[in-house]
Amino acid sequence: MARNPLLKNADILVAAAVIFTVVMMVVPLPTWLLDLFLSFNLVLALVIVLATMYTTDTLQLSVFPSLLLITTLFRLALNISTTRLILLNGYAGEVIERFGNFVVGGNPVVGFIVFLILVVVQFIVITRGAERVAEVAARFTLDAMPGKQMSIDADLNSGLITEAEARQRRRDVEREADFYGAMDGASKFVKGDAIAALVILAINLLGGFVIGMLQRGLDATQALQQYALLTVGDGLVTQIPALLISTATGIIVTRAASDANLGSDFVGQLFNQPRALLIAATAIGLMGLVPGLPKLPFFALAGLFGFLGYSMGKSRQIETQIDSQREESGKNAKKSENVAGLLQVEPLEIELGYAVVPLAIQEQGGDLMERVLAIRRQCALDLGIIVPPIRVRDNLQLPPNAYIILLRGIEVARGEVYLDQYLAMNPGTAGEEIPGTPTTEPAFGLPALWIGADQKERAELAGYTVVDAASVMATHVTEVIRAHAAEILTRQDVQALLDAVKTTAPTVVDELIPGLLTVGEVQKVLQALLREGVSIRDLTLILEALADHARATKDTELLTEYVRQAMARSLCHQFGLDRGRTKVLTLSADLEQRLADAVQRTESGTYLALDPQTIQRIHSSLAEQTQRLAALGETPIVLCSPSVRLFFRRLVERVAPRLIVMSYAELTPQVEVESAGMVTC
Repeated sequence: MARNPLLKNADILVAAAVIFTVVMMVVPLPTWLLDLFLSFNLVLALVIVLATMYTTDTLQLSVFPSLLLITTLFRLALNISTTRLILLNGYAGEVIERFGNFVVGGNPVVGFIVFLILVVVQFIVITRGAERVAEVAARFTLDAMPGKQMSIDADLNSGLITEAEARQRRRDVEREADFYGAMDGASKFVKGDAIAALVILAINLLGGFVIGMLQRGLDATQALQQYALLTVGDGLVTQIPALLISTATGIIVTRAASDANLGSDFVGQLFNQPRALLIAATAIGLMGLVPGLPKLPFFALAGLFGFLGYSMGKSRQIETQIDSQREESGKNAKKSENVAGLLQVEPLEIELGYAVVPLAIQEQGGDLMERVLAIRRQCALDLGIIVPPIRVRDNLQLPPNAYIILLRGIEVARGEVYLDQYLAMNPGTAGEEIPGTPTTEPAFGLPALWIGADQKERAELAGYTVVDAASVMATHVTEVIRAHAAEILTRQDVQALLDAVKTTAPTVVDELIPGLLTVGEVQKVLQALLREGVSIRDLTLILEALADHARATKDTELLTEYVRQAMARSLCHQFGLDRGRTKVLTLSADLEQRLADAVQRTESGTYLALDPQTIQRIHSSLAEQTQRLAALGETPIVLCSPSVRLFFRRLVERVAPRLIVMSYAELTPQVEVESAGMVTC
């Protein structure tokens, strides 16, 4: 994109112009240069008015507050320069002289009255109104910022906009608030300029009258005539641009956001009702029939408005017929679209009670949105899946401090947090008891306390684990995602992962899909891994293992076991088996034999045929052994033979969903394990 040559050295030009404007107040200017600057002031005011009329958004003229200050300073510098020439020489250039003679016909009284009317219109009508509108706009813009920020965050979390678009929209909101705040203060410059014009008028008139009589030897009539014309000419030539810029100020602060310029909106909205035009034409035509009133202007306007109303009425009728036909032809399609929209379900949602909504508002110190993005990144690293955008919204039907987590529109978890308190958890080594409100940590179900900010340091010194409300919620969301990762992973997600692998390892993808397995079958294997907390980040290794064994079997359960064995090094590292000798639990030979004999294979799948008493004994033995191992500070891990690993895991997953169950085939040769207990039946 070519750079505008006017912008190449714009910073230098503007800086030089501001400095020269200040110098003008001190250094006398020749009359020819003053005439040029007075003409430039008038043209600049016209350009500013037209620019405000053609803007469709206030941010397109975000420089307007600073421009208003500079133009006011320039106009005051011109007033000082003209005052100096009027009082010193009794002449301030052709522009002022011609304005004094041509505009007011050489009559200083008429010119003085016209000047006062301009100042009154500017000061009382335009400036006062623009000042009030800017003040109200600034107030409402600042009040609306939190809602706009939440709307942007909601669109970002729902995937409607990208992070770059969200950043741009946040910058626009901030710039809009800054603009109206600056306009609230900048409008005071226009008000002060109007007051200064009256003061300068009085100084020029009285000073010129005194100088003309005492220093130039003029009589009272000659002095008044000469200096009054120059003073009025000076006032008019500077106040007309001031009035234009005041009008531009009023336009830009009252301008609502639109897709068209002011002229198009003005004509399109004011003359958009044919019936109103016809009624106005009738009324003004009747006024022309009143005796004593002029006929020609009233009848001419009646004919003009009647023609406009009739023409627009015809156009409106044609447009209505076309719209009606379009609506009729697309009626069924629109109904289908509306119904389809109602069927959409968000993959993940967080609903907040009104007391915890500030957690999601950045302006109020909330960082929940940033934490949600961090959670998605961490899950991609730990689990190897792309978590869909998490929508965060308020729910006034919830208790004030409550929040719920929804998976595909269904609540899967809920919790309660307090913004002004901290959650303190005793790891079992705390030195003293801390007063607080007993509660349960929502992510892991551990006993905890809600304590005030004044108890935070004391609790940390006593050995408690202390976290704030946002961390509690973020941890809960992370654990919910880990627990339901298999449900979150869809076929579309699997296809996206396969497409990513295909860019670096196309051979294995082409060999496996669709010749050996379908995307759905690969999805089932990945879901089985995620259900047990196994990361699928190394998808290339998983696909290679599937390609090696998919020719022999299409049983996804058996394929999952083969994949786990191929991922032995990764599993041992993930579960901490490669960090020295590890204490584990094993299954008794009798239990393994009982499980192997109880496996029933049918066309619909495999299952265990065990009686309830045996299942209860297994659960009791497992609970006893895991509690004993946990008391030693070890993570419970069960080792068993590959043939029964899957079935034992199914048997205990309801009572111990976080239990790690591995087979001997999933251990690398470097791993050292020590049996610390045996599960029996």
